Amino acid sequence: MIRFKEHYSLQQYNTFGIDAKARYFFEFTELEDLMVFQDSNSSFKDLPVLLLGGGSNLLFVNDFNGVVIHSNVPGIKQVNEDRNHVWLEVGAGEDWDAFVDYCVRNDFYGLENLSLIPGNVGAAPVQNIGAYGVEVQDYIDTVKGYDLQTQTEYDVSASECKFAYRNSIFKNELKNRFVVCSVVFRLDKFPEFKLNYGHLKSEVEKYGEVTAQNVRKAVIQIRESKLPDPEEFGNAGSFFKNPVVSNEEAEALKSKHELIPLYPSGDGLTKVAAGWLIEQSGWKGFREGDAGVHEKQALVLVNYGNATGQEIFQLSEKIKQSVFEKFGIELEREVNVI
Repeated sequence: MIRFKEHYSLQQYNTFGIDAKARYFFEFTELEDLMVFQDSNSSFKDLPVLLLGGGSNLLFVNDFNGVVIHSNVPGIKQVNEDRNHVWLEVGAGEDWDAFVDYCVRNDFYGLENLSLIPGNVGAAPVQNIGAYGVEVQDYIDTVKGYDLQTQTEYDVSASECKFAYRNSIFKNELKNRFVVCSVVFRLDKFPEFKLNYGHLKSEVEKYGEVTAQNVRKAVIQIRESKLPDPEEFGNAGSFFKNPVVSNEEAEALKSKHELIPLYPSGDGLTKVAAGWLIEQSGWKGFREGDAGVHEKQALVLVNYGNATGQEIFQLSEKIKQSVFEKFGIELEREVNVI
Protein backbone atom coordinates (compact mmCIF):
# COMPACT_ATOMS: atom_id res chain seq x y z
CA MET A 1 0.00 0.00 0.00
CA ILE A 2 1.25 3.47 -0.87
CA ARG A 3 -0.06 6.93 -0.11
CA PHE A 4 1.12 10.13 -1.73
CA LYS A 5 -0.24 13.54 -0.72
CA GLU A 6 0.63 17.21 -1.17
CA HIS A 7 0.31 19.85 1.58
CA TYR A 8 -0.54 17.04 3.99
CA SER A 9 -1.24 17.63 7.69
CA LEU A 10 1.11 15.74 10.00
CA GLN A 11 -1.03 16.26 13.10
CA GLN A 12 -1.83 12.55 13.42
CA TYR A 13 1.83 11.67 12.82
CA ASN A 14 3.32 13.46 15.82
CA THR A 15 2.41 12.82 19.45
CA PHE A 16 2.59 16.52 20.31
CA GLY A 17 -0.41 16.95 18.00
CA ILE A 18 1.14 19.90 16.15
CA ASP A 19 -0.73 20.70 12.94
CA ALA A 20 2.33 21.11 10.74
CA LYS A 21 2.04 20.35 7.04
CA ALA A 22 4.36 18.48 4.69
CA ARG A 23 4.88 19.81 1.15
CA TYR A 24 4.87 16.17 0.04
CA PHE A 25 4.02 13.04 2.04
CA PHE A 26 4.82 9.49 0.92
CA GLU A 27 3.89 6.38 2.89
CA PHE A 28 4.80 2.84 1.89
CA THR A 29 4.38 -0.69 3.22
CA GLU A 30 6.79 -2.46 0.85
CA LEU A 31 10.33 -1.43 0.02
CA GLU A 32 9.74 -1.88 -3.71
CA ASP A 33 7.19 0.94 -3.60
CA LEU A 34 9.75 3.31 -2.13
CA MET A 35 12.28 2.37 -4.80
CA VAL A 36 9.74 2.97 -7.59
CA PHE A 37 8.72 6.27 -6.00
CA GLN A 38 12.30 7.50 -5.92
CA ASP A 39 13.00 6.37 -9.50
CA SER A 40 9.89 8.03 -10.89
CA ASN A 41 10.16 11.31 -8.98
CA SER A 42 13.66 12.58 -9.68
CA SER A 43 12.52 16.18 -9.16
CA PHE A 44 12.15 15.45 -5.43
CA LYS A 45 15.82 14.60 -5.02
CA ASP A 46 16.75 18.25 -4.48
CA LEU A 47 14.19 18.72 -1.70
CA PRO A 48 14.81 18.19 2.03
CA VAL A 49 13.78 14.74 3.30
CA LEU A 50 12.32 13.82 6.66
CA LEU A 51 12.04 10.17 7.63
CA LEU A 52 9.01 9.75 9.88
CA GLY A 53 8.01 6.87 12.13
CA GLY A 54 5.38 7.20 14.82
CA GLY A 55 6.30 10.83 15.45
CA SER A 56 6.82 10.22 19.17
CA ASN A 57 10.14 12.05 19.24
CA LEU A 58 9.46 15.09 17.07
CA LEU A 59 8.50 18.70 17.64
CA PHE A 60 7.43 20.60 14.54
CA VAL A 61 8.02 24.35 14.89
CA ASN A 62 7.21 25.02 11.22
CA ASP A 63 5.69 23.30 8.21
CA PHE A 64 8.11 20.98 6.41
CA ASN A 65 8.87 22.22 2.90
CA GLY A 66 10.15 18.92 1.57
CA VAL A 67 9.33 15.23 1.30
CA VAL A 68 8.21 13.29 4.37
CA ILE A 69 8.73 9.54 3.95
CA HIS A 70 6.78 7.31 6.32
CA SER A 71 7.99 3.70 6.54
CA ASN A 72 4.91 1.67 7.51
CA VAL A 73 6.17 -1.85 6.78
CA PRO A 74 4.17 -4.41 8.80
CA GLY A 75 4.87 -7.88 10.13
CA ILE A 76 6.62 -9.99 12.76
CA LYS A 77 8.36 -13.20 11.74
CA GLN A 78 10.88 -15.56 13.31
CA VAL A 79 14.02 -15.84 11.19
CA ASN A 80 16.38 -17.88 13.39
CA GLU A 81 16.67 -19.76 16.67
CA ASP A 82 19.24 -21.53 18.80
CA ARG A 83 19.25 -22.99 22.30
CA ASN A 84 19.37 -19.62 24.06
CA HIS A 85 17.96 -17.08 21.63
CA VAL A 86 15.31 -16.39 19.04
CA TRP A 87 15.64 -13.87 16.20
CA LEU A 88 12.56 -11.89 15.14
CA GLU A 89 12.37 -9.61 12.10
CA VAL A 90 9.85 -6.84 12.74
CA GLY A 91 8.48 -4.31 10.26
CA ALA A 92 9.30 -0.66 10.89
CA GLY A 93 5.61 0.24 10.97
CA GLU A 94 4.71 -2.08 13.84
CA ASP A 95 3.66 -0.35 17.06
CA TRP A 96 6.51 -0.65 19.57
CA ASP A 97 4.46 -1.47 22.65
CA ALA A 98 2.35 -4.01 20.76
CA PHE A 99 5.60 -5.73 19.77
CA VAL A 100 6.81 -5.78 23.38
CA ASP A 101 3.47 -7.29 24.39
CA TYR A 102 3.90 -9.93 21.67
CA CYS A 103 7.34 -10.84 23.05
CA VAL A 104 6.09 -11.10 26.63
CA ARG A 105 3.15 -13.29 25.63
CA ASN A 106 5.46 -15.63 23.68
CA ASP A 107 8.19 -15.85 26.37
CA PHE A 108 10.80 -13.94 24.39
CA TYR A 109 12.74 -11.98 27.00
CA GLY A 110 14.68 -8.72 27.14
CA LEU A 111 12.33 -5.94 26.07
CA GLU A 112 9.82 -6.03 28.95
CA ASN A 113 11.46 -3.00 30.63
CA LEU A 114 10.73 -1.01 27.47
CA SER A 115 6.96 -1.40 27.75
CA LEU A 116 4.66 1.51 26.90
CA ILE A 117 7.30 3.55 25.07
CA PRO A 118 5.35 5.32 22.31
CA GLY A 119 6.30 5.08 18.66
CA ASN A 120 7.01 2.51 15.98
CA VAL A 121 9.62 -0.25 15.78
CA GLY A 122 11.54 1.57 13.03
CA ALA A 123 12.40 4.41 15.39
CA ALA A 124 13.79 2.13 18.11
CA PRO A 125 17.32 1.77 16.67
CA VAL A 126 17.41 5.39 15.48
CA GLN A 127 16.85 6.73 18.98
CA ASN A 128 18.36 3.72 20.79
CA ILE A 129 15.33 3.83 23.06
CA GLY A 130 15.81 2.88 26.68
CA ALA A 131 14.10 2.78 30.05
CA TYR A 132 14.56 1.28 33.51
CA GLY A 133 18.14 0.15 32.97
CA VAL A 134 17.67 -1.38 29.50
CA GLU A 135 18.60 -0.02 26.07
CA VAL A 136 17.31 -1.55 22.86
CA GLN A 137 20.87 -1.78 21.46
CA ASP A 138 21.39 -4.84 23.67
CA TYR A 139 18.77 -6.75 21.67
CA ILE A 140 19.22 -5.49 18.11
CA ASP A 141 20.99 -7.81 15.69
CA THR A 142 20.49 -6.04 12.35
CA VAL A 143 18.72 -3.00 10.92
CA LYS A 144 17.46 -3.53 7.36
CA GLY A 145 16.66 -0.68 5.03
CA TYR A 146 17.32 1.45 1.99
CA ASP A 147 19.82 4.25 1.38
CA LEU A 148 18.17 7.12 -0.48
CA GLN A 149 21.54 8.60 -1.46
CA THR A 150 23.13 5.50 -2.99
CA GLN A 151 19.76 3.95 -3.93
CA THR A 152 20.82 0.62 -2.47
CA GLU A 153 19.22 -1.83 -0.09
CA TYR A 154 21.49 -3.12 2.68
CA ASP A 155 21.73 -4.26 6.28
CA VAL A 156 23.42 -2.45 9.14
CA SER A 157 24.75 -4.78 11.83
CA ALA A 158 24.45 -3.83 15.49
CA SER A 159 28.20 -3.19 15.66
CA GLU A 160 27.93 -0.73 12.75
CA CYS A 161 25.02 1.20 14.30
CA LYS A 162 27.34 3.24 16.57
CA PHE A 163 24.87 3.04 19.41
CA ALA A 164 25.27 5.46 22.30
CA TYR A 165 22.95 6.99 24.86
CA ARG A 166 19.85 7.96 22.81
CA ASN A 167 22.01 8.03 19.73
CA SER A 168 23.01 6.00 16.69
CA ILE A 169 24.46 6.26 13.19
CA PHE A 170 20.91 6.90 11.96
CA LYS A 171 20.86 10.25 13.79
CA ASN A 172 24.24 11.25 12.40
CA GLU A 173 25.93 9.96 9.22
CA LEU A 174 22.76 8.29 7.94
CA LYS A 175 20.26 10.88 9.18
CA ASN A 176 17.29 11.28 6.80
CA ARG A 177 19.16 9.09 4.36
CA PHE A 178 18.75 5.48 5.52
CA VAL A 179 15.10 4.39 5.56
CA VAL A 180 14.56 1.68 8.17
CA CYS A 181 12.29 -1.02 6.76
CA SER A 182 12.66 -3.72 9.43
CA VAL A 183 14.68 -4.56 12.51
CA VAL A 184 16.00 -7.99 13.52
CA PHE A 185 16.01 -8.52 17.28
CA ARG A 186 17.90 -11.25 19.14
CA LEU A 187 15.84 -12.08 22.20
CA ASP A 188 16.49 -14.39 25.13
CA LYS A 189 14.67 -17.68 25.68
CA PHE A 190 15.70 -17.69 29.35
CA PRO A 191 15.05 -14.56 31.41
CA GLU A 192 17.62 -12.39 33.17
CA PHE A 193 15.47 -9.62 34.55
CA LYS A 194 16.94 -6.18 35.21
CA LEU A 195 15.14 -4.66 38.19
CA ASN A 196 17.73 -2.40 39.83
CA TYR A 197 16.59 0.88 38.29
CA GLY A 198 14.55 3.16 40.51
CA HIS A 199 11.65 1.52 42.32
CA LEU A 200 11.05 -1.11 39.64
CA LYS A 201 11.87 -4.12 41.84
CA SER A 202 9.48 -3.13 44.62
CA GLU A 203 6.75 -2.39 42.08
CA VAL A 204 7.21 -5.80 40.44
CA GLU A 205 7.01 -7.54 43.82
CA LYS A 206 3.53 -6.10 44.32
CA TYR A 207 2.35 -8.41 41.55
CA GLY A 208 3.90 -11.54 43.10
CA GLU A 209 6.69 -13.54 41.49
CA VAL A 210 9.12 -11.99 39.06
CA THR A 211 7.91 -12.80 35.55
CA ALA A 212 8.06 -10.92 32.26
CA GLN A 213 4.32 -10.33 32.53
CA ASN A 214 4.71 -8.78 35.98
CA VAL A 215 7.70 -6.68 34.94
CA ARG A 216 5.64 -5.35 32.04
CA LYS A 217 2.70 -4.62 34.37
CA ALA A 218 4.99 -2.79 36.79
CA VAL A 219 6.63 -0.68 34.09
CA ILE A 220 3.24 0.25 32.65
CA GLN A 221 1.97 1.17 36.12
CA ILE A 222 4.99 3.38 36.81
CA ARG A 223 4.84 5.09 33.42
CA GLU A 224 1.10 5.69 33.58
CA SER A 225 1.42 7.16 37.07
CA LYS A 226 4.00 9.68 35.87
CA LEU A 227 3.45 10.30 32.18
CA PRO A 228 0.44 11.82 30.40
CA ASP A 229 -1.33 9.83 27.70
CA PRO A 230 -0.53 11.46 24.31
CA GLU A 231 -4.15 10.78 23.33
CA GLU A 232 -5.21 13.13 26.14
CA PHE A 233 -2.40 15.69 26.22
CA GLY A 234 0.12 15.98 23.41
CA ASN A 235 3.66 15.10 24.49
CA ALA A 236 6.74 13.19 23.40
CA GLY A 237 7.63 11.55 26.71
CA SER A 238 11.01 12.66 28.02
CA PHE A 239 11.81 15.97 26.33
CA PHE A 240 15.41 16.16 27.56
CA LYS A 241 18.19 13.61 27.89
CA ASN A 242 19.58 12.80 31.31
CA PRO A 243 22.92 14.66 31.25
CA VAL A 244 26.09 12.61 31.67
CA VAL A 245 28.95 14.18 33.63
CA SER A 246 32.33 13.03 34.94
CA ASN A 247 32.43 11.32 38.33
CA GLU A 248 34.31 14.34 39.66
CA GLU A 249 31.58 16.71 38.49
CA ALA A 250 28.98 14.40 40.02
CA GLU A 251 30.77 14.50 43.39
CA ALA A 252 30.87 18.28 43.25
CA LEU A 253 27.14 18.39 42.51
CA LYS A 254 26.46 15.96 45.36
CA SER A 255 28.38 18.14 47.80
CA LYS A 256 26.14 21.10 46.92
CA HIS A 257 22.87 19.22 46.41
CA GLU A 258 22.69 16.24 48.74
CA LEU A 259 19.49 14.76 47.28
CA ILE A 260 20.49 14.91 43.61
CA PRO A 261 19.77 11.52 41.92
CA LEU A 262 22.92 10.09 40.34
CA TYR A 263 23.40 6.84 38.41
CA PRO A 264 26.73 5.21 37.47
CA SER A 265 27.22 5.30 33.71
CA GLY A 266 30.59 3.54 33.33
CA ASP A 267 33.92 4.80 32.01
CA GLY A 268 34.26 7.35 34.81
CA LEU A 269 30.89 8.93 34.04
CA THR A 270 27.69 9.53 35.98
CA LYS A 271 24.16 10.12 34.73
CA VAL A 272 22.16 12.91 36.37
CA ALA A 273 18.34 12.86 36.54
CA ALA A 274 17.23 15.70 34.26
CA GLY A 275 13.71 15.65 35.67
CA TRP A 276 15.04 16.42 39.14
CA LEU A 277 17.14 19.31 37.82
CA ILE A 278 14.10 20.79 36.08
CA GLU A 279 11.87 20.31 39.11
CA GLN A 280 14.41 21.92 41.43
CA SER A 281 14.57 24.86 39.04
CA GLY A 282 10.87 25.44 39.67
CA TRP A 283 9.32 24.26 36.40
CA LYS A 284 7.25 21.24 37.45
CA GLY A 285 3.58 21.95 36.74
CA PHE A 286 4.37 25.27 35.01
CA ARG A 287 1.94 26.31 32.29
CA GLU A 288 1.92 29.21 29.89
CA GLY A 289 -1.10 29.17 27.61
CA ASP A 290 -1.37 25.61 26.29
CA ALA A 291 2.35 24.86 26.60
CA GLY A 292 3.46 23.47 29.93
CA VAL A 293 5.49 21.08 32.07
CA HIS A 294 3.65 18.05 33.35
CA GLU A 295 2.56 18.25 36.98
CA LYS A 296 3.78 14.72 37.81
CA GLN A 297 6.97 14.51 35.75
CA ALA A 298 9.07 17.59 35.05
CA LEU A 299 10.89 15.85 32.22
CA VAL A 300 7.73 15.92 30.09
CA LEU A 301 6.62 19.00 28.17
CA VAL A 302 2.93 19.05 27.29
CA ASN A 303 0.61 20.50 24.68
CA TYR A 304 -2.58 21.08 26.66
CA GLY A 305 -4.58 21.80 23.54
CA ASN A 306 -3.57 24.31 20.92
CA ALA A 307 0.04 25.15 21.71
CA THR A 308 2.21 25.76 18.69
CA GLY A 309 5.51 23.99 18.22
CA GLN A 310 7.25 27.33 18.57
CA GLU A 311 5.63 27.92 21.98
CA ILE A 312 6.77 24.52 23.25
CA PHE A 313 10.25 25.11 21.85
CA GLN A 314 10.53 28.50 23.56
CA LEU A 315 9.46 26.93 26.86
CA SER A 316 12.21 24.33 26.47
CA GLU A 317 14.75 27.10 25.88
CA LYS A 318 13.70 28.85 29.11
CA ILE A 319 14.05 25.57 31.02
CA LYS A 320 17.52 24.95 29.58
CA GLN A 321 18.67 28.41 30.57
CA SER A 322 17.22 28.09 34.07
CA VAL A 323 18.86 24.72 34.75
CA PHE A 324 22.21 25.98 33.46
CA GLU A 325 22.07 29.02 35.72
CA LYS A 326 21.25 26.93 38.80
CA PHE A 327 23.41 23.84 38.26
CA GLY A 328 25.89 24.70 35.49
CA ILE A 329 24.57 21.80 33.41
CA GLU A 330 23.60 22.17 29.76
CA LEU A 331 20.49 20.10 29.06
CA GLU A 332 20.22 18.46 25.65
CA ARG A 333 16.88 17.88 24.00
CA GLU A 334 15.97 14.25 23.39
CA VAL A 335 13.18 15.38 21.07
CA ASN A 336 14.14 16.29 17.51
CA VAL A 337 13.09 19.83 16.57
CA ILE A 338 11.92 20.11 12.94
